[in-house]
Amino acid sequence: MNRSVYRWSSLVLRKMAEEINKSEIRSSPSIIAKSRSLWPSVLRWIPTSTDHIIASEKRLLSLVKTPYVQELVNIGSGPPGSKVRWFRSSSNEPRFINTVTFDSKEGSPTLVMVHGYAASQGFFFKNFDYLANRFKVIAIDQLGWGGSSRPDFTCKSTEETEAWFIDSLEEWRKAKNLSNFILLGHSFGGYVAAKYALKHPEHVQHLILVGTAGLSSESDTTYEWVTRFRATWRGAILSHLWESNFTPQKIIRGLGPWGPDLVRKYTAARFTNRYSPEGVFTEEESRLLSGIIYNGCFFPFFIVEDYVYHTSAAKASGELCLKYIFAFGAFNRALLNSASEWTVPTTFIYGAEDWMNYQGAQEAREQMKVPCEIIRVPQAGHFVFLENRDGFHSAVLYACRRFLSPNPDKEPFPEGLVSA
Repeated sequence: MNRSVYRWSSLVLRKMAEEINKSEIRSSPSIIAKSRSLWPSVLRWIPTSTDHIIASEKRLLSLVKTPYVQELVNIGSGPPGSKVRWFRSSSNEPRFINTVTFDSKEGSPTLVMVHGYAASQGFFFKNFDYLANRFKVIAIDQLGWGGSSRPDFTCKSTEETEAWFIDSLEEWRKAKNLSNFILLGHSFGGYVAAKYALKHPEHVQHLILVGTAGLSSESDTTYEWVTRFRATWRGAILSHLWESNFTPQKIIRGLGPWGPDLVRKYTAARFTNRYSPEGVFTEEESRLLSGIIYNGCFFPFFIVEDYVYHTSAAKASGELCLKYIFAFGAFNRALLNSASEWTVPTTFIYGAEDWMNYQGAQEAREQMKVPCEIIRVPQAGHFVFLENRDGFHSAVLYACRRFLSPNPDKEPFPEGLVSA
């Protein structure tokens, strides 16, 4: 059984419960004990809003030493010349893309970073300092995610859904006056980045796809397992939830005061690194990413510094893309089917234990007419940029060697990484 199938999209509904039960939470015992307060739940109800998201993001990014500028970039109310707003929204109000830009040396190549499904740009917080030494790093929250605007999601087809993300990214590029940049996308963000590069290749110097979706291989045995699983009653229920666009975020919203605690437990379970006894995050990082602080007053309440909670519990918008992009089990072959049309040099980066199978990238490379490399990073899974940061950083620098090195052809392949 491929446990990682559960770790993405609606299969998280089952995996979330399993991982919580099996994992010990690394949070402070005093915090855990106090979070089980017997006070009425109304005193522990946790509100959320865009302001909460931006505030929690600011606290999380306080861990980053490199100075940065946060801004909400106006992308208008819809694609130019279109009668459709973002998308079919009844409002003509402008929408915004939450953006952070880090200080860099003059002349540094620009690296735009795009997060994956159920995430936001803050997930790259442990990579910003290192990458900002070599690049002008710009990270965004995609439309409908994180601290960006969350228009009503009324797309009714795969084409409309892809346009939602691709066109909003293009309007953001215009607003930022960018012309040439390296585009890095993780998971679903990799799917969006690749689709963007197919439509607007003139702006993308190099494409870096990290554990990207959209390359489901026919040789992937997971597909056979999912097919068998759908025939069970549990599979039938999850399949129905998938087609009904029932997302993990809906559970978090529905749990109200218990939502932050569930997010904290799931985050701790999800980011347990068996290769490091210290885990993926320090205690402070865990607190800022998914922590609950008890104020200790006579009338207790909880201060949620929880970046993951606030980005998950806010209004449903971009998350509703799921069923229009992927078949049940997160399967999609769209990038593989269009590989022969790619005109941008590409580097694929995978954790050695990533549940996104690198064999799909190998199949795509056989069809691609542009330079293509596949790099596997040991001791890491789907979140390779968190689980093995050093390996991930080495892979990125090697992928971008023609922008960073005076003799790119002489740059040795990084020690410890695997070329696939």
